Formats: sequence, C-alpha cells, structure tokens
Amino acid sequence: MDIINYLNDHLDLTILAAIVIAFVLSLIPKIDYPIEKLTNFFMIISVIALISLTLLVSYDVIARKLFHGGSIALQELEWHLYDIVFLFAIAYTLSKDKHVRVDIFYDKFSFKLKKTINLITILFFVIPLSVLIIVEAIPFVQMSYAQHESSGDPGGLCCRWIIKSAMIWAFAVVYLQSIAELRKIYYQLKHHKGE
Repeated sequence: MDIINYLNDHLDLTILAAIVIAFVLSLIPKIDYPIEKLTNFFMIISVIALISLTLLVSYDVIARKLFHGGSIALQELEWHLYDIVFLFAIAYTLSKDKHVRVDIFYDKFSFKLKKTINLITILFFVIPLSVLIIVEAIPFVQMSYAQHESSGDPGGLCCRWIIKSAMIWAFAVVYLQSIAELRKIYYQLKHHKGE
C-alpha cells in the first residue's frame, strides 16, 4: 500500500521512470515476441467476451419480449462483458496500428515521419496514460475489494472489484505493447531504405 501511495504522490517521476524503462526494454532483441503473444491472448479473451455478450443479449431480448422475464444480474453481466471487449482489445489495436488518428494528414507523411510520430505518441502519450490509469486504478480496485462492493440493485452482481481490475490488466498490456511497438519502430527505422 505504501508503494502505491508513493507512486500516486510522485506521479510525474513514476511516469518518467515508466518511459525510461519502456525505452530501455525496447532495446532488448526479440522482446516484442512474448509481448505480442500476451496481447493476442488478451484479444482472444476479448473475442470470447464479445461472443458471450452477443449470446447473452440475444437471450435477454428473447426472455424479455417473449416470456416477460429478465434478470438484473444478466444485464449487469452484459455491461461487464462490454467493458472486457473494449479494454482487452486496446493493446491489440495498438499492435496492428489501427488506432484512431487524423489519417488525412498522416497518410501523406514520409515513412520516417510516420514512425517518428508513432514514437513520440507512444513515449509521451500512450505510456504516460497507461501508467496514470494503472496507478490511479489500483486504490480504486483495492477500495472496492475491501468494501466488498456489489451492485446496488436487488439481484445484481457482487464482487465489483473483478471488473474494475480489468482496467489494470488492460493498461498493463497496453504498456507492454508500447514496449513492443518501440522495438518495432526501432527495427523498421534501422532497416528502412529510401525516403
């Protein structure tokens, strides 16, 4: 608990240390391979959650419309699955370079300028945001766990800390994927011919 408080109190130093650590780790050859496997694993969880969500919503609609039934716990589970789908897919999106940006300008840039923009974005936006979310989410999850937080609705789900901890897992994988992306950018710039 003291470590988390220290990280929270010195957030600027924490983010700076995370950037330096990511940069140093990105210099390790082939570090991107195990990170990509972890990212793909989280994407598989995301896909399973999406399929489960689709089936659950279909069941919920049929139960409500045809049988005038339904469950608050199932509705809350839909939101939890929805969270997992998007949170666990963020790192995969980063790994495939499919994240949102202003493509009307970006597409016209040279290869080196694109890679430089990606490098700056990862170092000064993605990594700090990931670290910020992780550091701020840990006490949030700890408090939820300590209070045995559950749904306020009758028949709702318990153990809210489980879904809240998905933020930590998701952005930890985003941080790791950022290291892999730095490694890829370094390799691409090193071996690129022309432009």
